[in-house]
Amino acid sequence: MKNRKKMKLFYVLTPILLLNILLFNKISQIPSTIYQREGEKLYSNIFVNVCNDEEKKEKTRNVELLGFVPIKTVSTKTIPETYVIPSGEPIGVNIRTKGVLVVGISNLIKDDGEVISPAAVAGIEVGDSILKINNVEITSSELLLKEINRNKSGELKLLILRNGKELNKKVIPVKNLKDNKFKIGLWVRDSISGIGTLTFYDEKSNKFAALGHPITDIDTGQILKISSGEILKASIISVDKGTKGNPGELKGIFASEGILGNIENNSITGINGEMKSKDYRTINKPVKIALRNEIKVGKAKILTTVEGDKPKLFDIEIEKLLPQDEPGAKSMLIKVTDKKLLNTTGGIVQGMSGSPIIQDGKLVGAVTHVLINKPDTGYGIYIEWMLKDSLIIK
Repeated sequence: MKNRKKMKLFYVLTPILLLNILLFNKISQIPSTIYQREGEKLYSNIFVNVCNDEEKKEKTRNVELLGFVPIKTVSTKTIPETYVIPSGEPIGVNIRTKGVLVVGISNLIKDDGEVISPAAVAGIEVGDSILKINNVEITSSELLLKEINRNKSGELKLLILRNGKELNKKVIPVKNLKDNKFKIGLWVRDSISGIGTLTFYDEKSNKFAALGHPITDIDTGQILKISSGEILKASIISVDKGTKGNPGELKGIFASEGILGNIENNSITGINGEMKSKDYRTINKPVKIALRNEIKVGKAKILTTVEGDKPKLFDIEIEKLLPQDEPGAKSMLIKVTDKKLLNTTGGIVQGMSGSPIIQDGKLVGAVTHVLINKPDTGYGIYIEWMLKDSLIIK
């Protein structure tokens, strides 16, 4: 008798639990800010509905369960039809840091044999950026050394940037016994370069965006604060095929005179800036961008270059769409299914970041990461985030 009651209770509660899980999943996928095309209705289905009865360009809306129970408030923005040119072309990336980035602390040996790091004593840390020394702006490691040796054993007043805040530090250089030069015990970096992929170009604003993820320092892991930078014409000359546990790489060359545009921003969505070259001509035509609610799990293509400088389309599968309220480089899980691409690269490799993802003729995102133990699988970013960061949609 008791077992029958338990079974009845099980059969009653199980559908309720499953329904709650389904509803929670549906609700969690609705972002806090929803972009809406002019004249189109917002997200709704049999379970969850976003009210569509207001006509302001920017407002808040109620999300309702089963059409009448309020469960969430979201911000909505109406945007016009937006078209950009998907690229997929390889680019060289050169950036210069804001100030010089501290990537290591070192010890020095004084004349009396004492081992000391003046920078560490002063409280300077790995990840700090040195902006000024004695009110002189520091733009390179050479200028840093010049200012240290110009002041020699005198006290240096350093302006540093740490976690977005400016701090003042005082350091006294010491003469290093090994080379008789005055130093403060730091390893620094002032620039970085590499190969990536241009995601899109907007003819109206003359803006471009690339990579889909931030450029970070290899030693500190921090997003680099940049003072300036350029994207340059590039060509892929070889491919290191990706294997399980060993991500592959596109290897390319670029020349400093082939500048395409100036980099203005390095953020969580990648790099963006203004296209400068009048000679820049992409082989692709403008396509409509897809908002998050228009992307679906299923077949898609990536536009990427694995030889020379001409991009080609390759088949992929969008396996999962991840809910995001804030910009992030891991918006969707993607898998390479194209046999030609798998034979050439093994899947997603370094240098492919920024490759446009096309679905149903619309630009939906860009490739960002590879799973190290599954080189045919990786992540992409919603194109909405890159457009917003480039100020093409607001």
